[in-house]
Order: sequence, then structure tokens, then C-alpha cells
Amino acid sequence: MDRALYLAMSGGKQIMQAQTIRANNLANVNTTGFRADFEQARAMPVYGDHYASRVYSMTENPATRYESGALIQTDRSLDVAMKNSGFIAVLDAQGGEAYTRSGDLQITANGQLVNGSGLPIMGARGPIFLPPIDKISIGEDGTISIIPEGGTAAEVATIGQIKLVNPDTQLIEKGPDGLLRARSGAPLEQDFNTELKSGFLESSNVSAVEELTKIMGLSRQFEMNIKVMDTVRNNGNASARILQRNA
Repeated sequence: MDRALYLAMSGGKQIMQAQTIRANNLANVNTTGFRADFEQARAMPVYGDHYASRVYSMTENPATRYESGALIQTDRSLDVAMKNSGFIAVLDAQGGEAYTRSGDLQITANGQLVNGSGLPIMGARGPIFLPPIDKISIGEDGTISIIPEGGTAAEVATIGQIKLVNPDTQLIEKGPDGLLRARSGAPLEQDFNTELKSGFLESSNVSAVEELTKIMGLSRQFEMNIKVMDTVRNNGNASARILQRNA
């Protein structure tokens, strides 16, 4: 009975974690550039001298869905979306380089270019800062062109270039903050063939219907595990009563 109880208990725990992952996907269905996650778990034997026949559910690193989301036209000069595969380089909260598909760019009061989450956008030589401007445009290769404040249409200046990368998705992983990083920990090289589309934003690649369906299925699985644990408890109580009567 203890084997069945252990199986049901460990399975129920992993189902709860899977529910958390799916709920997080659903909560970010409207988050620009969000990449959906998959839950992953597998059966593992309990290693030891006395429990060679026991198994439990082990959560593995969840996989990430890298398919592109739908493009939403905004006609805003600071909104950019990846044309195909690839990512925009940003600085994370710890000052390390990370990557995102979120292209809702903004300019701070001190002229720094950041995305909607306030993360600095990286250029070839570090974070990008802009002087006071009247107009800005971002080219397909990430080149930033501006007309300085008080300047004429002929006074176009190139300020810098957004760092774009296009690594093999097997070489990157998603962190708890939703940002992608190289598994090696080293910054990725800039890919000059990766292109942006100005005036567009990319929606998340989360399917609300799929996530709701999966959540419902996981709920039914969790209920089954609880029923197994309840059955094991009832069987244990019944066995104890039989032993008491025969004592």
C-alpha cells in the first residue's frame, strides 16, 4: 500500500507544478513576445538498499515553445517585432545580457532606450542612449536613425544598432524572469542577418484554448491521484480493523 501511496503523492505534487506552469502561460496570453512553457516530468526509481521497487515522478526543466506569435500593427516608430527567428539583446536586473522578443521600446527621461519592462536595450558596445530627438526610426537590421531636436529632415544621424541574435534554441534556456539566456552563460554573438519589422509588436505564442484544455485535464489527473491516496488510506484502515479483530 505504501508503494501506491508514494506513487499517488509524488504524481499529485508534479501535477500541481504543471498546473502552475500552465496557469503562468495563460496569465501571459497578452504579454508582448512571451514564449509559452511546457511542463515535463518522468518516472524515476528510488535508489537505495531497501526501496529498489519504488518509483516517483521527477520534474525536469520545462521546455519552451519558440514558435512566433502573431504580428500586431501599431505604426509606432518605437515598436519593433522580429521578422522570423531571433531575439533582442537586453540587460537583466543583475546586469547580465539576456534575450527577449518584447519590442515595445521606450526612451527614458535620461535618453536610455529600454523595453516595456524597463530593461535596457543592448547595442554593439553596450546600452543605447539617445540625445534629445524630434524623430526616430529603426531599420530592419536594428540601425537607429534620428533627427536631433530642432533639426531639419536632412539632418539624419545614425546613433547605433540594436544587438540582434539568432542562436540555436537548444543553446538557450528561459529563466524564472521570462528572459532567455545562453546555457553557457556567455553573451551570444550578434547576427547581422536577423531582421526587425518596425511599427509592429509580436503577441505571445500562447493559445488560451489549449492552455484551458490542458488545465482541465491536469485537474482531472490530480483528482485521480487524490482518490488513489484516499483508497490506500481506507484499505489501510480496513486492514488495521481486521488485525484488531483477530488479535
